[in-house]
Amino acid sequence: MTDVVIETNALTKRYGRVLAVDRLSLEVPRGHVFGLLGPNGAGKTTVMGMLLGLVRPTSGSFSLLGTDGTGRDALRRIGAIVETPAFYPYLSGRRNLAYFQGVMGRNDPRELDRLLDLVGLAGRANDAFKTYSLGMKQRLGLAYALLGDPELLLLDEPTNGMDPAGMAEVRDLIRDLGREGRTILLSSHLLNEVEQVCDSVAIIARGRLVVQGDVADLLRPQEQVRLRTTDDARALSILTASDEIEAARAEDDALVVTIAHERSSELTALLSKSEVYVTEIAPLQVSLEQYFLDVTGENGERSE
Repeated sequence: MTDVVIETNALTKRYGRVLAVDRLSLEVPRGHVFGLLGPNGAGKTTVMGMLLGLVRPTSGSFSLLGTDGTGRDALRRIGAIVETPAFYPYLSGRRNLAYFQGVMGRNDPRELDRLLDLVGLAGRANDAFKTYSLGMKQRLGLAYALLGDPELLLLDEPTNGMDPAGMAEVRDLIRDLGREGRTILLSSHLLNEVEQVCDSVAIIARGRLVVQGDVADLLRPQEQVRLRTTDDARALSILTASDEIEAARAEDDALVVTIAHERSSELTALLSKSEVYVTEIAPLQVSLEQYFLDVTGENGERSE
């Protein structure tokens, strides 16, 4: 059985008439970089706030690291960035980290050196925080979140507002932290960010869970194949009339057919019965962006 680090059960938050989070139940496995994906306003920051004790749930429950989420023990083992990290502008990056390390009851200059080097700030460690670029500020925020070597990281939109170079830097760092076996819950409204960084994902829309699972599973090329035949027009007519085929359409001088890839031989046999022969066939890998649009109905073809 997979070791679950975060578990929520019908977690709900209501602000007056606004239902920000609606009966959210999800599981975050140990050692995964887990993406909480949804558009702005989907409830991601509210979820993070409830997990960190900053927002009181209206109903439901959650557990962190195998303990009741309302206890302090779990919070001591968690590092977090929620929205924009706040530091003292006139203190250097090192002195800011040292201050927060002292608040935690620690005094370990070697830890500061290690973390500043890890996030790529060793060369600017003694410069004032106010001189840092947004990307550098976010990296210092990651160093702060890593103080005390936490088991779990909660990162709320860690690349928000950054330029492409800064986004790439932070994503590389998050990937490296994930490779070390650390569990990371990463909220994002950026589809490609989750696709590049995360092992697992939960997609939420309007506060509700739409789907969750491994990114590789959600993107596996099992549902659609692209093919060309000796007579595409006739092939399309045959396929759309068949009960064995979920869907078929013409696209860019080829046909796109919704069928499990392992059943592609059946597809070939079906067409050959009518003397239409497949000349080219390949699985189609659906991007996370298209998958998101499909499952949430944001493409205008579906609605809740």
